[in-house]
Amino acid sequence: MRILALILFLYGFQNIYGQEFNLQVSVNIPALKVADPKTLKTLESEINNFINQTKWTDEVWESEERIEGSLQINIKDDPSANSFLADFYFSAGRPIYNSSYSSPIINHVEKDISFTYEELTPLRDSRATFTDELSAILTYYVYTLLGYDGDTFASLGGDDYFKVASEIVNSAPPNASAGWTRNGGDGNRFWLSQNIFDPRVRRMRIAMYDYHRNGMDRLHDDVSTAKAVILSAVKEVGRVSDSYKNALIVRMWSNAKNSEILEIFKNSVKSEQRQVYGIMETINPSQLDILRELR
Repeated sequence: MRILALILFLYGFQNIYGQEFNLQVSVNIPALKVADPKTLKTLESEINNFINQTKWTDEVWESEERIEGSLQINIKDDPSANSFLADFYFSAGRPIYNSSYSSPIINHVEKDISFTYEELTPLRDSRATFTDELSAILTYYVYTLLGYDGDTFASLGGDDYFKVASEIVNSAPPNASAGWTRNGGDGNRFWLSQNIFDPRVRRMRIAMYDYHRNGMDRLHDDVSTAKAVILSAVKEVGRVSDSYKNALIVRMWSNAKNSEILEIFKNSVKSEQRQVYGIMETINPSQLDILRELR
């Protein structure tokens, strides 16, 4: 009996401490027309539990290895008591060795997502079956975040997770929302998965491993060498941007990394600053105000 109790305890311990995420979930509620605000507060709690309490991988994750970040859902409309239109904002970071700093790996918004939710209806892991729109969207982004994180710890280390996300896109039924199709806007799930596996993007994903593992993780040991690695990775992103104009994945990278790149290079020599600024100018001109100190 004591052995059985120990097994059950360890199983429960793993379920509590082995999860992969610590995402702060918020559902911002405007002046609703039809829906009950209490329904959306319940939804916020349900999404928080779904993402943070589900075991998404077979690996053991220590608490300090969890993916930290946030999911902010801004409700824009409620056509009925159980149907909603919202913008979903995802952000996540990756811990840097020997530091309390978390390096941003994704900062992405998908706008105008339509979904339905009935209070106390459970959200379901949608890896195997496309059960409902909201569950599938959340499962898709869980594996996309896992993929982004994996790419920073091993070269193309996120492949298996990105493939799961891509399979969810492919499993969407014909009556699913436009966010699963090529016609749903270039910031949606279809195009994000297409970008990730585009051959032109492969070298950028490899560069992200160098950026984080051989650059950010080593800034405390050898600043000049680490910065050279980071600059080389930034140049690779610039080359991908040149060959794949206005690619979603490049814009997402810029949105996540601009402020960090400013901090890394703001004390560099002026020639290096101008080089970084010139590359970033070609990648995402709309974000250049953040980097004006490097100009």
